[in-house]
Amino acid sequence: MRSRSRSLLWLAVGVGTAVAVSAMQRQRRTFALRGKTVLITGGARGLGLEMARLFAQEGARLALCARDLDSLKRAEDELKRQGAEVFILPGDVTERDTVTDIVHSVQERFGAIDVLINNAGVIEVGPMEEMRLEDYEEAMSTHFWAPLYASLAVLPQMRQRRSGRIVNIASIGGKVSVPHLLPYSASKFALVGLSEGMRAELIKDNVYVTTVCPGLMRTGSHVNATFKGQNQTEFALFSTLDSLPIISIDARKAARRILTACKRGEAELILSFTAQAAEKFHALFPGTTTELLGQVNRILPGPGGIGKGRATGEESRSQRAPSFLTSLSDQAARRNNELPSAE
Repeated sequence: MRSRSRSLLWLAVGVGTAVAVSAMQRQRRTFALRGKTVLITGGARGLGLEMARLFAQEGARLALCARDLDSLKRAEDELKRQGAEVFILPGDVTERDTVTDIVHSVQERFGAIDVLINNAGVIEVGPMEEMRLEDYEEAMSTHFWAPLYASLAVLPQMRQRRSGRIVNIASIGGKVSVPHLLPYSASKFALVGLSEGMRAELIKDNVYVTTVCPGLMRTGSHVNATFKGQNQTEFALFSTLDSLPIISIDARKAARRILTACKRGEAELILSFTAQAAEKFHALFPGTTTELLGQVNRILPGPGGIGKGRATGEESRSQRAPSFLTSLSDQAARRNNELPSAE
């Protein structure tokens, strides 16, 4: 009995020591954001804009990059009204030379880049039969090559200063590949692998890489996602699921948790209970997960409709959507600059 008591005591001491050491390490590497320069790709709307608002509140200087200049200007106007120092840079981050120019421009304007948020993304929804090779290439260019280009551009100065943060916005789709999002999921798997490997390689330089894997999130991005096949039905399903509070997470809450993870230099952040549960279930039962998703795929819309053509969510509205079931995501679209005008 005494031997067992001693073992339990030593176990408790060991666990307590590990927790204390972990807390001390976290405290040592906590990153103050005031006066720091933060570059956010895809920063004009959606989650990118939500994060920009919070970084501005922390006193950071913001560099926002996106392809659409009008969206960037609206974001800039809002953030400047809040007192933020903002620099906008229109450009396509899938082009390596453009990324290099963007990073150089930010460094000339603000000095060294302290935080890089790789957030730019595309979503294409539809059955595999309607996906073209170009759809996979676009997803890989946006979700893998663009973050790699940006990371390689900012790393020399981060390594030289032995300080920096890189946050890669991946997806639960990069942990569990779900039907009708195959190019998206495949490219997010690639980003997760890149991000985790970068973290292991860069810790020695005091540069911390955080991999963020959100589940469904109410950013308002459903109106700018691309739909194929039976696009109206696909949009109705996607926008409804994206809006339900039980299975989706509020973008503002997600942005707050991402900011905290960035400051602490955390390795990984999986957002929403359903996403965490899905990731754990898949890790334990990968075959069962795939079989279950195969059954889900049977009830999803099949090929047809516009076929391999593409329509945005805004172009895929019908009597089924928008509806009261999509109201939370529709509100997020208005709040987060996802609509064509500033209304």
